[in-house]
Amino acid sequence: MPKKIVSILLGSALALLALPSFAALNVLACEPEWAALSTEIGGDKVKVSSATTALQDPHRIEARPSLIARTRNADLLVCTGMELEVGWLPILLQQSGNPKIAPGQPGNFEAGLFVQRLEVPTRLDRSEGDVHAAGNPHIQQDPHNIARVAEALTKRFSEIDPSNAAYYQARHKEFSARWNAAMQKWEQQAAPLKGVAIVEHHQNMEYLMHWLGLRQVGTLEPKPGVEPSAAHLSEMLNQLQRQPAKMVIRAAYQDARASQWLAEHAHIPAVALPFTVGGDDKAKDLFGLFDDTVQRLLEAVK
Repeated sequence: MPKKIVSILLGSALALLALPSFAALNVLACEPEWAALSTEIGGDKVKVSSATTALQDPHRIEARPSLIARTRNADLLVCTGMELEVGWLPILLQQSGNPKIAPGQPGNFEAGLFVQRLEVPTRLDRSEGDVHAAGNPHIQQDPHNIARVAEALTKRFSEIDPSNAAYYQARHKEFSARWNAAMQKWEQQAAPLKGVAIVEHHQNMEYLMHWLGLRQVGTLEPKPGVEPSAAHLSEMLNQLQRQPAKMVIRAAYQDARASQWLAEHAHIPAVALPFTVGGDDKAKDLFGLFDDTVQRLLEAVK
């Protein structure tokens, strides 16, 4: 064989070896926090995307063709469950026609199955607003829940992709060490927040309050999912004269006008929390999410 041809073939082979390896698992997360956690555990063995952003209400998402295409190609779907995605995920699953991630299959992972749920209703009455039968679904606001889900997600990665099980387990061990140290730091920093009274926009901060010992004295929404009226805000202002609060908090995706109005009239800070990864410039990953959340709350009580 001519030396020139041999040289060309050898060069082509070396070029192929130099190409980056393809990810073993294609992961679609329903929310940014699970995309971030999947990346922490999966490293370069996974390709991760999120169906939503931190500036979107996770209850209300449109099943666009591009999102359907990503769902069709997913090996693993990582969602909160607990009815958080009930308004859009069933349509997405139906339109994608992907049997691997259908409910009950190994490729369908619900984080809410692995945590202790808050606010599970004893009765269901839709006249009470957007009430979730499985409990409050905003579980990512407590870092202990992140730790529980991380362990379960590592097992699921290992089941679906056993050839890389040792890799996932090693990354989980390293993540857990960093995460446990970070939780200890956050809890020490947040000690002054215990017992602090707050008003929240929507009932989506319950896990955060439970973790830090914050005390809710009211919500801007008269019922979950019902936007506050001028009359309700006036009632809340009157209530705060009898039962003061230190701050009014909302998630980054929520409209700021109601909380700003109450804050100005009650003379308390209005605090926008990132709520999930990507909620602001500092919440770029899970560690940044809680660093920034704790810092914003502490600044409000100074």
